[in-house]
Amino acid sequence: MWHFLSGAILRYRIPILISVGLMTIFMGFMASKVDMEYRPANLLPSDDSTNVHYDRFRSLFSEDGNLIVLGVKGEEFYEQPNFAAWYRLGNDLRKLEGVDSVFSVAHLYNLQRNTELKRFDLVRVVKREPTTQSEVDSLRAVIESLPFYEGLLFNRETHAQLMMVFVDADKFNSKDRGDVIENITDLGQQFTREHMEVFYSGLPFIRTTISERVKGEMGKFVLLAAGVAATLLFLFFRSLKVVVVCLTVVIIGVIWSIGTISLFDYRINILMALIPPLIIVIGVPNGVFLLNKYHHEFKNHGNQIKALTRVIHKVGNATFMTNATTALGFATFIFTQSDMLKQFGVVASISIMGLFVLSILIIPGVFSFLPKPQERHTRHLDRQWLYYTVDRLVVWVTGHRTKVYIITVVLFVVGVYGITLIRATGNIVDDLPKDDPVLTDLKFMEDNFNGVMPFEIMIDTRKPGAITQPNTLKKIDQLQTVLSEHDELSKSLSIADALKFAKQGFYNGNPARYSLMNNNERSFIAPYLTGYEEGADIARLFVDSTRSVTRVTAQMADIGTTQMDDLIAELRPRIDSVFAGSGFDIMLTGTSVVFLKGTNYLVKNLFISLFLAILVIATVMSLLFRSWRMVIVSLVPNLFPLIITAAIMGYAGIPIKPSTILVFSIAFGISVDDTIHFLAKYRQELRLREWDIRTSVIRSVRETGVSMIYTSIVLFFGFGMFALSNFDGTVALGVLVSVTLLIAMLANLVLLPSLLLTLERSITTKSFNEPLLEIIDEEEDIELNELVVRRLDESGRDIEESENNNPS
Repeated sequence: MWHFLSGAILRYRIPILISVGLMTIFMGFMASKVDMEYRPANLLPSDDSTNVHYDRFRSLFSEDGNLIVLGVKGEEFYEQPNFAAWYRLGNDLRKLEGVDSVFSVAHLYNLQRNTELKRFDLVRVVKREPTTQSEVDSLRAVIESLPFYEGLLFNRETHAQLMMVFVDADKFNSKDRGDVIENITDLGQQFTREHMEVFYSGLPFIRTTISERVKGEMGKFVLLAAGVAATLLFLFFRSLKVVVVCLTVVIIGVIWSIGTISLFDYRINILMALIPPLIIVIGVPNGVFLLNKYHHEFKNHGNQIKALTRVIHKVGNATFMTNATTALGFATFIFTQSDMLKQFGVVASISIMGLFVLSILIIPGVFSFLPKPQERHTRHLDRQWLYYTVDRLVVWVTGHRTKVYIITVVLFVVGVYGITLIRATGNIVDDLPKDDPVLTDLKFMEDNFNGVMPFEIMIDTRKPGAITQPNTLKKIDQLQTVLSEHDELSKSLSIADALKFAKQGFYNGNPARYSLMNNNERSFIAPYLTGYEEGADIARLFVDSTRSVTRVTAQMADIGTTQMDDLIAELRPRIDSVFAGSGFDIMLTGTSVVFLKGTNYLVKNLFISLFLAILVIATVMSLLFRSWRMVIVSLVPNLFPLIITAAIMGYAGIPIKPSTILVFSIAFGISVDDTIHFLAKYRQELRLREWDIRTSVIRSVRETGVSMIYTSIVLFFGFGMFALSNFDGTVALGVLVSVTLLIAMLANLVLLPSLLLTLERSITTKSFNEPLLEIIDEEEDIELNELVVRRLDESGRDIEESENNNPS
């Protein structure tokens, strides 16, 4: 098949290149339509109970993560210029498109009893901008007499103030959200310059900030990856033509990958943003393999077209298999139950195979039009430092195998202990650096108001009207007392608080009356609630239309999945004891709970995908080598680096989380390529050397070592560039993958050959010699300069020989 393809690709190179160009234009058009993902990632299956409860909560009480908060702190807040400016800031924010309402101490409401109409009036505490200090002092006295707002909008002890900005959830799930955040921060910065420092937080603010950074980082890393690739290619080949052609291939691959995201109607999230730079990093080794073979062939016989034909014929199959195994490593994400991972797996695997197609079509096609390589272009084949390095590796394999095994065992033991030190965690802002403004502002909110992450408790009485029964209200109040004992949670609000507020309003704002109504009070306060339309609107925030389901809403600190697990484990039995015997269904939900369950589920699925990748690739290798012993031995140099990397994470305190666990699947899928190349070459050498195992191993190290070192250098620096990310998770991903691939290269060039020499014939069986799939062509090692072309006449005699015998 590859013989046919090599001829077809070169024969029809012009229409092929035109077709690639047209396809790239189409994919570029699709790429221009791709959108960022602004919605919170749904990590759970749709039928998961946590998801079902959260969907029901949202259907009854709307979205819980539509709040942006602005905070200030200082005793000077109640100075007239500052308080008046806070009032103006709230009014200006309310005018912004996408902002539904604003709530602060300068924009709060009080309940006043209207004895004539037997109802409550909802009145503004601050009816106009105060112009004197005495006005501010009077307003402060009223504000601080309202327990409903204490801990919610102001902290009396720390002198911190909060402004709640409720935003349009639909707008914030679209690409228009960035302008709203920018407008809010512009107004806040003006307040900071003229009065007091403003801190910003809330889920919409955090998600928007991270999404915009992801968008910026994708472009930055595409340029960085292209720069790294160009530099390394030029250092390797000393040819601008090589650099331009290889970069053209990977840039087209990037366009195709982004176009693929758009074609599947996916959006760019923090995982998808990794694909374009990954395509560049993974694609460059394809060019290195193909061009090394091209230059090697051309140096042997000087025939350009023959060299390009043999590149496709001989390296095409091996390159296809290595790209296929890498794609399979990513494709295992498709079998998880997480939509985000599935989408990442689909696009990554398709993009990698598309990159192979581009490499095998463009590189031979374009180089067939370029001038023949000059001597300086093939000089890289004779680099002495490379051959010296490979020679040292051969010395270790042949003369120091005992030391190799001792070092391996010691590292393995140290690695296993390091693995025991790994901790698993996940925070909503986990990947941001510690000094990031988003984190410092979030810390302000947590120190003064115990956090801004939504935490909800939904109570289903299963009886219409049961929520407003006195016994139910008492239980809700007891539940809120339990919640108040935990510093991780902010002040909670419920229908019980709303009724306490109404009671205080009935008694003319007396703070001592802020409590639940007794039976006697209910009889004369109830008529005021019945005819109170605004009160019905407030009640709908806490109670469903049948008054059988209610919510207790709070905010919480971004404490991480481990502490969150502990908190829920502590809360659940105490909540159950409060409602014991009631028959109520109590559900913990909200964005924080969904994120916790989703992160735990994602980590579990990533481990499953890793084991699945190992299983799938082991199956592929069994088809290639038809020897289960060889498959087991071949997995050793690929699993060993993963153990060492996991140990590094343990010793360095890098936690297991979605961004870091990707390291293992990515590194395994890439590193196994070297193993396939080495074992395929080893099998070929066995046939040529009549089963001389020692010679075959040595020649395999020498033949594959140079290409492995080349590609490992590219991959090391390619992934290493992620260390420049603004996200800690991406930094860890880049550094850990780089280290893993470096260890994998050494394992494949030292540990694997050592095992082959030690075990010898116990693993090198007849079935290994007779594969189901062939990778490297049998004639690859025949030296072309030793071949003689003979011309025969019609009788089969050698024409040159006849002429020599008949000189006349």
